[in-house]
Amino acid sequence: MRPTGRRPLVMGVVNVTPDSFSDGGRYLETDEAVRHGLELLADGADILDIGGESTRPGATRPLVAEELARVVPVIERLAAHGARISIDTMRAEVAEAAIAAGAGIVNDVSGGLADPRILEVVADSEVSYVAMHWRAHSDTMQDLAVYEGPDGVVGGVVAELAGRLEAIAAAGIPEHRVVLDPGLGFAKTGEQNWHLLHGLPRVAALGRPLLVGASRKSFLGALLAGPDGVPRPPDQREAAHLAVVLHLADAGVWGVRVHDVRATCDALAAWTALQHPDAGGGSITPAPARHDAGTPRGTVAPREGGGPR
Repeated sequence: MRPTGRRPLVMGVVNVTPDSFSDGGRYLETDEAVRHGLELLADGADILDIGGESTRPGATRPLVAEELARVVPVIERLAAHGARISIDTMRAEVAEAAIAAGAGIVNDVSGGLADPRILEVVADSEVSYVAMHWRAHSDTMQDLAVYEGPDGVVGGVVAELAGRLEAIAAAGIPEHRVVLDPGLGFAKTGEQNWHLLHGLPRVAALGRPLLVGASRKSFLGALLAGPDGVPRPPDQREAAHLAVVLHLADAGVWGVRVHDVRATCDALAAWTALQHPDAGGGSITPAPARHDAGTPRGTVAPREGGGPR
């Protein structure tokens, strides 16, 4: 991975769930979720990631009908405002409905393992596909945070994502529409997350752009724990998260998935000015969209006209 000199795309999280680890229940109602999405766009988000199923450790899966009822109305309304929408789902039925409602990216934390038909849905459309490293559903995933071999977690993630790329190609999804996510916090211990962040160049060597989501995750809370060992709560982890974001920008990742869009964009504005002194006037260019889905919705294209705000 090489620094591009251009900032990553910023994917703002809209959790339409009652039980997400950071903001569960705050945006469960459609009106609140839409309002939050519009606020994230005003703060500089390039993409809105709409999810109706919590993937925190121990979470219970909603029924398909529940997930559909949560996300489809939100996607329709935000897409009508011109937002670029990603649907965060592992289910083919939800992905299909979300695409029809206006989503241009399918962000599948299971990489097609939870519901293999989701690859067919993506292949039959023109949307982009984010495949994350994943081993199991939330109720058991932390039992599988064991990586054998001298390369440990980095080697395991690279090998397993390579296998997913083979399945994705076999399903007929062209490589220019595929983004990879190393899956921080999914079947990984806190220490393994740090090793994985250091090993991102090896993940990038698989030849696909990377989306990374570190925002408010428990390994940051553990890092910031007080003398009593109690982890810092999710809403007090942003400063540490921004340090990770700047590391990711230096590494040249394609995108970062975040909760606090304004803080992220502020940090990346300063980072960009340091890369390009002539950008200090506020013109901030996102990373090039080499993996556009090719749809008129412009799913992963950088926004035109300079800065994100």
